[in-house]
Amino acid sequence: MKQKDQFDNLEKHTQWGIDVLEKFIKFVKERTEIELSYAKQLRNLSKKYQPKKNSREEEEYRYTSARAFLATLNEMNDYAGQHEVISENMTSLITGELTRYVQELKQERKSHFHDGRKAQQHIETCWKQLEASKRRFERDCKEADRAQQYFEKMDADINVTKADVEKARQQAQLRHQMAEDSKAEYSSTLQKFNSEQHDHYYTHIPHIFQKIQEMEERRIVRIGESMKTFAEVDRQVIPIIGKCLDEITKAAESIDHKNDSQLVIEAFKSGFEPPGDVDFEDFTQPMKRTVSESSLSNSRGDGKSEPKFGGKSKGKLWPFIKKNKPPPPPPASASPSAVPNGPQSPKQQKEPLSHRFNEFMTSKPKIHCFRSLKRGLSLKLGAGPEDFSNLPPEQRRKKLQQKVDELNRDIQKEMDQRDALTKMKDVYIKNPQMGDAASVDHRLAELGQNIEKLRLEVQKFEGWLAEVEGRLSMRSEARRQSGLYEAQNPSAVNSCAQDRESPDGSYTEEQSQETEMKVPATDFDDEFDDEEPLPTIGTCKALYTFEGQNEGTISVAEGEMLYVIEEDKGDGWTRIRRNEDEEGYVPTSYVEVYLDKNAKDVYKSLEKISE
Repeated sequence: MKQKDQFDNLEKHTQWGIDVLEKFIKFVKERTEIELSYAKQLRNLSKKYQPKKNSREEEEYRYTSARAFLATLNEMNDYAGQHEVISENMTSLITGELTRYVQELKQERKSHFHDGRKAQQHIETCWKQLEASKRRFERDCKEADRAQQYFEKMDADINVTKADVEKARQQAQLRHQMAEDSKAEYSSTLQKFNSEQHDHYYTHIPHIFQKIQEMEERRIVRIGESMKTFAEVDRQVIPIIGKCLDEITKAAESIDHKNDSQLVIEAFKSGFEPPGDVDFEDFTQPMKRTVSESSLSNSRGDGKSEPKFGGKSKGKLWPFIKKNKPPPPPPASASPSAVPNGPQSPKQQKEPLSHRFNEFMTSKPKIHCFRSLKRGLSLKLGAGPEDFSNLPPEQRRKKLQQKVDELNRDIQKEMDQRDALTKMKDVYIKNPQMGDAASVDHRLAELGQNIEKLRLEVQKFEGWLAEVEGRLSMRSEARRQSGLYEAQNPSAVNSCAQDRESPDGSYTEEQSQETEMKVPATDFDDEFDDEEPLPTIGTCKALYTFEGQNEGTISVAEGEMLYVIEEDKGDGWTRIRRNEDEEGYVPTSYVEVYLDKNAKDVYKSLEKISE
């Protein structure tokens, strides 16, 4: 019975050991799932911040800081790969192996306890046989004793016949013989049981316990080895993860702030000359003119006063530095004021818009109207000219150089295709069975035409590029000579600078080298120099006082009511008119605009027609 209790205890303990193994397997499985999930999230994170193809982000990666960030993203992708390796190794070396081992362990445990239960049942059977033999021997002894007592009683009784005495004597002898037989059987069974019991407790059960002990020890050793493997799998990827982190550190150390700053300078260098010093305006003189009138009247190199805002200006101005503020209104060749229309008096503003639109369509030849409108809206709508003449000199040079390089690459591609087709044609000529040589003639002709067109385009852009580079070189030479002359004759330079400046501080460059290189205005531009002003599309009220000190702006006083002739196109400036001769740009935040919806719709319709 005690032995049976020990088997029960061992059975419970070994089952607990298997449960521990299965719990560890489950733990490792969840760890592998976490590693996979973490690796997936890291890869998605790296992919999310990778630069999009054919997007502006690719241009940003020329900076060392952006390249370092890209290297960090790539290393994080490799870092995620190491976590996937951890998951794979743990799955193959721990989860898979332990799962198979648990199945084998269960089978072995089942076999050992089956042998134990069989041995226990055998010893119990022997014990029962011994008890049965003992009870039978005890019963036969009692029966023999009673038979002997009965015989002696019959033998002593004188009244009993001799036959009855003989019968009792024979019965007593029989019972004594049966008792002797039972005694012999009991003795034999007892010896057998003692032998079985000895083998059971000193051979069979110890052997079974030994096997169970060995099984349990192997389980303990196996789970220990698995825990070591669990740590080793992590340790094996540490050097590679360390390399990833080292590469990230190396990328961070490669960031060159001086180089990035120089790239920004090269990217946004305009090539404009800085403005000259601002003249002192003596207001003690009896002069009555506004700042805007001075700006408009003195920005001309010929000294003549132009009554209209839309006239030509041969000088260039220093552009606004702020990103969201546009430069002053462009020259007449690209000015929105070139849109033909009749003067807008208050009376005319009340006329139906359809009548005004018909007037616009019939006042000039349509083709000239559309061209002028397209040219006037190009700056606001973002449609730049083919030669990039709307850009500053340095930016224009870069764009033209990029265009020339792009066309040369296209030419090289076309020439490679032509060479390949020429070789194919030669093969067809030598081996007619491979194909018809005439079948590639049409394609060769197309390639020749494409190459010729691209070469003409390259010549055109190279001409514009040479023109820009010539201007820039002449301007650099002029700056160098001006510096030498200023060092030798500072007083003469100051007086020269005063002659070149307008009263509001704008830089006209009338006498500079750039003016001499300037392309003369075309007849088409001269035709529209005196075109009528744009129609009004609403009114506005000045919220603050604004002093327009640059060419193209206009001064307004707080509370003043004015006409709106061009709404803000997203650059932060609104074009307004005070009267027929005074118009210009003011910051949109300085005025409160009241647009005429119908007039605005007509203006947008004209934009669509011009396109």
